[in-house]
Amino acid sequence: MSVGRMQRGRDLLAGAARFERPPGLFARLLAPGFGKVLDQIDRGLDKGSITGHLPDGTTRVLGGRNPGFDAVVNLHSWRALLRLATSGSIGWYQAWEAGEWDSPDLVPVFAVFGDNAASLGDTGRARGLWQRALRQAHRLNRNTREGSARNIQAHYDIGNDFYAAWLGETMTYSSALFAPGASLDDAQRAKVSAVLDRIDLEPGKSMLEIGCGWGTLAKAAAARGAQVDAISLSDEQLAWARRGAGDATRFLKQDYRDTNGQYDAIASVEMVEALGREYWPTFMDCVARNLRPGGKAAIQYISMAEDSFEAYADSADFIQAYIFPGGLLIRTSEFRELAEARGLTWQNRVDFGQDYAQTLRAWRSNFDLAVEQGTLPEGFDERFRQLWRFYLQYCEGGFRSGFIDVHQVTLVKR
Repeated sequence: MSVGRMQRGRDLLAGAARFERPPGLFARLLAPGFGKVLDQIDRGLDKGSITGHLPDGTTRVLGGRNPGFDAVVNLHSWRALLRLATSGSIGWYQAWEAGEWDSPDLVPVFAVFGDNAASLGDTGRARGLWQRALRQAHRLNRNTREGSARNIQAHYDIGNDFYAAWLGETMTYSSALFAPGASLDDAQRAKVSAVLDRIDLEPGKSMLEIGCGWGTLAKAAAARGAQVDAISLSDEQLAWARRGAGDATRFLKQDYRDTNGQYDAIASVEMVEALGREYWPTFMDCVARNLRPGGKAAIQYISMAEDSFEAYADSADFIQAYIFPGGLLIRTSEFRELAEARGLTWQNRVDFGQDYAQTLRAWRSNFDLAVEQGTLPEGFDERFRQLWRFYLQYCEGGFRSGFIDVHQVTLVKR
């Protein structure tokens, strides 16, 4: 597609507009008092603390009973608490964007909430009428065939030049795997190698990559002598990936539901989070259908904490509203059951969430440097740039806390 030079990212922001429900008089009548919201947060913080500088000039410390993450929030308007109490993380972002609160460091704000998710319960989550409204808005982004193409376009077709400004030279938009002292690019190459090592690629073997991004992993597989089919729905990513691709790699614009081959190996890195829960069985059908008996699949995926998953899946959060329309993080136990029911043995899961936190911090550093030096492409206004920084810090806080995690697993077809 042709990427416009003005108001880039507008499709992503336009899709988020349906989640924007500013609290009015009705919300004020139904929402608990501001002091009660603070009391609820205080009771729910088993670990860490939040020092709140309040609109009336007072300061209150919430939690602080046990070690954990320590955050500072400058609350400029009580309206921010109202948004948090009714619309959860979506309202909390909208309040931040409106200047109703700020912090010297957003990461520990998100980390302390994530670290105490179980004890906080519904505090800080959308509820009631707002929860139902957000859930309905999220359903409009379902990953049907048409919806998948639209959602992919909104996020990934922002432009290759945008992502190239901060992802690093590997153009890899997933967690790196860090050794001590490693650079982001070296850690991304280590991640690619770890994925390919899982599937025992040898010269002459065939591999399918489901969700190929900008082609880095597929080209690395081809360099090992494999014949590779790599699929995506992003025109921008495919255009980048096809540059310099040799005869051993085919980059195809194809929905995973339409794949029907027989491969010695399959790789998929952080694609399944884009699907939504109702399509997890379809994804596992795809893996089982396309893998030869004895073949191996390497899957890298992001999970939500088991004890918080149902509450998370029953609404919509900031990421689903503003960043990845139609997405949903994975529930590991359910994902594993779906694999094993299709004759796929679950082996050698490795968890490395802190590496993702480090990856996100490196991306943010690159992004900030691109903004400072003027190398971020034209067309992204200040609102979009601040949204992106909030997103990178929001995710980093989640991984720092362990509330979300990233994994690699090998599936072997029996």
